[in-house]
Amino acid sequence: MLAEQLKIYLDKAGIHYAWVMAAIVFLFTLATSTITSAPQILILPITEAHGWDISDVSIATGLMYFMTAMLCPIGAPLMLRIGVINVVLIVILLEVIGLLCTVLAFEKWHLLVSIGLCLGIASGIIGLGLSATVATRWFTARRGLVVGIMTSAFAAGQLIFMPLMAWITTVSNWQFAIAPGLIGGIICGSLFFLLGKDWPSQLNLAAYGDDKIYYPPKENTGNAISISFKALSGAINHPAFWILTITFFICGLTSTGIIGQHFIPFCADNNVGIIMASSYLALMGFFNFIGTMGSGWLSDRYNNYTLLAAYYGLRGLSLFYLPYSNFDVYSLTLWAIFFGLDFIATVPPTVKLSGQFFGTINGPIVFGWIFGAHQLGSAVAAYGSGLSRDILSTYVPAFLLAGLACFIATLLFAYLLTFRPKFSINTASNSV
Repeated sequence: MLAEQLKIYLDKAGIHYAWVMAAIVFLFTLATSTITSAPQILILPITEAHGWDISDVSIATGLMYFMTAMLCPIGAPLMLRIGVINVVLIVILLEVIGLLCTVLAFEKWHLLVSIGLCLGIASGIIGLGLSATVATRWFTARRGLVVGIMTSAFAAGQLIFMPLMAWITTVSNWQFAIAPGLIGGIICGSLFFLLGKDWPSQLNLAAYGDDKIYYPPKENTGNAISISFKALSGAINHPAFWILTITFFICGLTSTGIIGQHFIPFCADNNVGIIMASSYLALMGFFNFIGTMGSGWLSDRYNNYTLLAAYYGLRGLSLFYLPYSNFDVYSLTLWAIFFGLDFIATVPPTVKLSGQFFGTINGPIVFGWIFGAHQLGSAVAAYGSGLSRDILSTYVPAFLLAGLACFIATLLFAYLLTFRPKFSINTASNSV
């Protein structure tokens, strides 16, 4: 009822309801980024409180990313089957349970359940599939820009909440650091429940930039798993699927996996405190916010393969630079700006290519498989970096290998630009 009333008001103001959906997704992603960043903030306090090793926590974060990777392919079909709002509410419940169990853990295996399973399942179900689904369903025009705006919320969460969470761990009980994530998740769940809609047609609207109302299939008798695998079977022979999957694996390996989970411990190894390190992440988040929205704008106007080749190459340079910097204010500020502009910039062109090649319905589902590869890369880096740190007493080899992987991704897109400048669009993929 509230959504219908708000639509009437927005129609009078000449504002499409799609922008309301984009705003809700932005806020929800903001809260989710805070929740998934909690293990990074808590990794040092937890190890200090219980006398554990870094790898004892990083194996839980590795499991979290692994579970995310396994469940990403069913997120979009689950939204298709039971609705976006229902999926969001399930995710919020799992995140609340996961955060509470994390700060109450007193055995190592507890973290495998709280971080690895609860947060991993929640992240897998929602992932970036929510942004891809809402952007694909609600926007025909400016889709790349909208994806950039919604995914930039990950950066905004780092900018706003990570320094706050780090500050809480130093001035109060470290367990209270989960409060921002808990409060934000509950608020955003309420907004989705009151104002969210699954499709524009539920408000008798066409997608933004379209003149014709799209009515989705009234009923889908398949379950989420069968829907997901059916979409995969239609995409698996498409060359673009494999290129996007491999490079997004590298994206996860070199972003959320190593930087997202190990930047603060890496700084601690180089005598940079937790608050200062989280401040650099916040600075990175500010420029990530700019870079991701800029990437969305660019992806609507320029060759997406060229953009992705450039993004991965620049990321590789920044990962090579960090271990050999002086870890002073100037060096880390320069790195945070440079890496921040690139951190999630790969998402808008990847989402746009998925929708372009695989259609309005299948596009978000196929992207779920691609994003699953991203999170699998994150799992490898989250656990592998922590393990190599414990064995070698340094993070340097892990960062160098991550930088090398970025250059491999750049070469893959350079190959496409040189030998396969165009792929045919899969016009048969607009339905499951």
